[in-house]
Amino acid sequence: MICAYDKVYFNMAQRVMGNMLNYAVYDCGYELSEYYNIFLESGYSERFGKGDIFVIAGMSGAELAIKVLDIPDDKIIMPGVYDGRSQEYWTGWILAYYQWYTGKSFRIIQKEVPIERIRDMYNPYHEMDISQSVDRIIELSQQTRMETYLKKFRKLAGLTQSQLSEETGIPVKTIQQYEQGRKDINKAQAEYVIKLAQVLCCSPMDLLEVRK
Repeated sequence: MICAYDKVYFNMAQRVMGNMLNYAVYDCGYELSEYYNIFLESGYSERFGKGDIFVIAGMSGAELAIKVLDIPDDKIIMPGVYDGRSQEYWTGWILAYYQWYTGKSFRIIQKEVPIERIRDMYNPYHEMDISQSVDRIIELSQQTRMETYLKKFRKLAGLTQSQLSEETGIPVKTIQQYEQGRKDINKAQAEYVIKLAQVLCCSPMDLLEVRK
């Protein structure tokens, strides 16, 4: 098994990720998915995933969230004191472990198993062994990978292939070929990918069939 970085750091990384999400949601007032998308677009997501010591162990979760959100010093909110672990803390805790365990980037994990889906696992998985949580996320990931990302985002948008074709101007046959994997969307015209992303309200990168 090839993990994302040295095992000595992953417990610290779990705490930082858990506290980061907890701070963003409960102290800064962000919706979980709203903040997490900001995290994914920041350079800190990639640095965390690669085990940058400064990011995974060099600061607290609240400090990392502050950097991700680029909060000025005079606007910083002090972290609150909370009893027990929130759902968001657990979500970050298990997410950091899963990322370390699989070596996948956070962006790819989000494509396969959105963070809200992981949070929804809290009951009953927070009372189970961590290996059971990981097995469940792997199972959800495999279910998702039966579909291309284009098909997944199209279904999330509630569009048929014909409707997507009409809104983008891309031939329906081409969309079908991308979804079936008979054409490689990674080699598609940039204009096509951009149009698809605009209609599906996602990033062009979200539609590419990358692994890590």
